[in-house]
Amino acid sequence: MGDGRAIELAGLTKLYGRVVGVEGLSLEVRTGEVFGFLGPNGAGKTTTLRCLVGLLRPTRGRVRVLGADPVAEHRRVAPMTGYLPGELRLYPELTGAQTLDYLAALQGVPAERRGELCERLDLTAGVLRRAVGTYSRGTKQKLGLVQAFQHDPRLVVLDEPTEGLDPLVQETFFELLGEAAAAERTVLLSSHVLPEVQRTCGRVAIVRAGRLVTVQSVAALREARARRIRVVFGDGRGPRPLGAADRWGPRWAGERAELLVPPGEVVPTLRELLALGVVDVGVEEAGLDEAFLDLYRSAGSGTPGTVTGTGTGNGPGTGERA
Repeated sequence: MGDGRAIELAGLTKLYGRVVGVEGLSLEVRTGEVFGFLGPNGAGKTTTLRCLVGLLRPTRGRVRVLGADPVAEHRRVAPMTGYLPGELRLYPELTGAQTLDYLAALQGVPAERRGELCERLDLTAGVLRRAVGTYSRGTKQKLGLVQAFQHDPRLVVLDEPTEGLDPLVQETFFELLGEAAAAERTVLLSSHVLPEVQRTCGRVAIVRAGRLVTVQSVAALREARARRIRVVFGDGRGPRPLGAADRWGPRWAGERAELLVPPGEVVPTLRELLALGVVDVGVEEAGLDEAFLDLYRSAGSGTPGTVTGTGTGNGPGTGERA
């Protein structure tokens, strides 16, 4: 796209009868980003992805992928897009090689990277000659990754891509994401594995109950959320009252306590704890998983859909709602 936007959603709404899949979602993803798309089951993630790749027609709103409408201009968009669905369903009677041929034919462009990708993901010629129905879950997932990347698409949409992959294959997957970004390809990564999002994504969008909660850089999301304070008392006793610090819900392991504290409350909380005679104390930035849960608790206590970030800023066919 000439304007630097690979994905543009404006008021995206998808209804299944009276059931809301996603409502009023506005979001932009820039060319060359590895962008995280987060939310629990039922939040609207899969519905959004299916609208992006043209498998679902929005009820309302505007969807643009690489400058085109993915439904009305599907033949134009499909060759430039790779998609790995969260529930990968393949024809069990086809071999791996036949499956890749078939999916490449649907894309309508040469699978220039297939050989390289199969080698890196250890899909040997012998494996590709076997029927997909004999594959393990991990091997099917590797085949799904190959088909998503094999035609070197400008946009790759991945729904829970590391499901079933062993750690070595996951490392190869992370390399593919880095190479895609370096080549000015765009990746939209939907995942519940927060450490991998933290490792690979520059920005994330979080959805809840079909509505956008926030769009932030991973760094800003972590910085704005809780700090983890760990204290040790050294007297052999177990849990005990912590006075005002008890409001942060300490988790105890023997004489050790861990608290998640908002940034502005760290100093007063440390003063309260030090007055109780601790012998060791540590403070560290919360990971994305703690930040995510903290933000969800905050969003759950207010109006659903409240946006604490911006979807357009410049910072770094089912009935399910998923």
